[in-house]
Amino acid sequence: MVEFGDLISAVGKFGLYQKLVVLLLSLPLLLNPFQMVGQVFMVVDVPHYCNTDWIRAVGPNLTEEEQLNLTLPRDVDGEYEQCSMYSPVDWDLDSIMAYGLNATEKCSNGWVYPTAQQPSLLTEFDLVCDRKDLRDTNTYLELLPGEIIHNDDTESSLFFPATEWVGVSYRPTAVLITHCFLAAGQLVLAGLSYGIRNWRLLQIAGSAPMFALFFYFWVLPESARWLVTRGKIEEAKKYLKKAASINKRTIPPELLDQVQQCMPCRPQRPASLIFLKKKNSMKTQLITYSIPLNFRFMDSLVYYGLSLNVTGFGLDIYLTQLAFGVVELPGRICCIYLLQWFGRKKVQAALLLLAGLMCLIIVSIPEDQAVAITVLAVIGKFAACASFSTSYVYSAELFPTIIRQSGVGLCSMAARVAGIIAPLIRLLEQYHRAIPMAVYGSATVLGGLLCFLLPETRGVELPDDTVTDNPQKKERYLKMLGKQGMNRQQKNEALLETGLADDQQTHHSQSEAEEICVTAFGEDARGTVLESQSVVPGCASPP
Repeated sequence: MVEFGDLISAVGKFGLYQKLVVLLLSLPLLLNPFQMVGQVFMVVDVPHYCNTDWIRAVGPNLTEEEQLNLTLPRDVDGEYEQCSMYSPVDWDLDSIMAYGLNATEKCSNGWVYPTAQQPSLLTEFDLVCDRKDLRDTNTYLELLPGEIIHNDDTESSLFFPATEWVGVSYRPTAVLITHCFLAAGQLVLAGLSYGIRNWRLLQIAGSAPMFALFFYFWVLPESARWLVTRGKIEEAKKYLKKAASINKRTIPPELLDQVQQCMPCRPQRPASLIFLKKKNSMKTQLITYSIPLNFRFMDSLVYYGLSLNVTGFGLDIYLTQLAFGVVELPGRICCIYLLQWFGRKKVQAALLLLAGLMCLIIVSIPEDQAVAITVLAVIGKFAACASFSTSYVYSAELFPTIIRQSGVGLCSMAARVAGIIAPLIRLLEQYHRAIPMAVYGSATVLGGLLCFLLPETRGVELPDDTVTDNPQKKERYLKMLGKQGMNRQQKNEALLETGLADDQQTHHSQSEAEEICVTAFGEDARGTVLESQSVVPGCASPP
């Protein structure tokens, strides 16, 4: 029986067509870092204190220093408090200077910022003190509804064609080449943010190029593998012929005529996350499909925990961002070779463990050792970005084609939830500076250990269906069917091999086929007997 991998081999596993597709998929990712972490440079911490102009009513001739001394308390280091002030009183200036003020309250009339400071989101919207947690979370809160409604995002959506258009041995290369553009985008972000300090101009410079991507509606090809799983055979053939033509290859006509045999056993309605839930009730598949959500969550947690904390390592934030960008490029490139040499499972687990350990070691470093902390953070960022790239390859290979976009989209939603939580965890440093890094590190180590429960996918053809690609369920079906008579099964297999199976030759009676399906797949299969086009003779997989 023809596998889709045979068609990809005939077209060319990584020819000019696939390279053009990868290039098209890579360009949006050059702009992606700005949208994800660019807000860090729009809300840079600046000195600020409460607006206490109320005292000007009784002391209009006070100098700025005198005003601050009379109206602001000091912290343990002798610096003015940034989020509290002395409560206003109805006294005259002499009484205030003689007796002083004791009662304090939160800032009620806004804040004062350095006059030489370029306008930023922080200064214009007062994202300080109690509103500090809004700095980083807003971007990820905006992304989450899109994940829920559309079930994908820019990154994950772009990687499906890169995964499904190339041969097995080139899958990591295709996906990780696109990720190298993410690393290049980090360097672009460092340069843009250093050169443009006005937040509005910076936002325009980082977002305007996105409008040039509208032409993707017409030039980006659909995945032929996905079209086959949806029964759109003629459209899939059109794309396969186009790919072969650009690669200067010829697909044998007899091979192209057998494309329909690549259709998996699937329900008539489109697959969805509900379909994923119902069809994967077995313990092994539950582990296979739930752990990717876990390690994508942990990847995102530590990646954004480090990325959004460039202001907390003690060195210049632009220099730290440049170091993060420089280290990402080799981090993503090395994954191409690591995944081929050691496989997906070991690399994913090892990188998560390394990133987690770096965060835990940072906890033990004194706060005044800024260089040591930054070096460890850069190593952690190296491991985190490499793990991030690996997770896109690994999770895409674990999910079958008919639910790959939904499954990987769900993983991306978990990653966005982690992106929302990561900056909120940073707020715990007000209780102790070590808490955020301890949380990032311990959670990531746990995610790395869970990866050892997953199957290895190196060199394995992408699964198209959750049932026909499941040896356990197929074995149970064949065992049950054997009781009905192996001659019929042997005949059916021969017909399937030649593509001549039809309703009269291969199907059991409806009632008989339904009972076989219920025995093989459970009660969820009752009522799912198909009238035609069933790869498993006589029945369909449960919806």
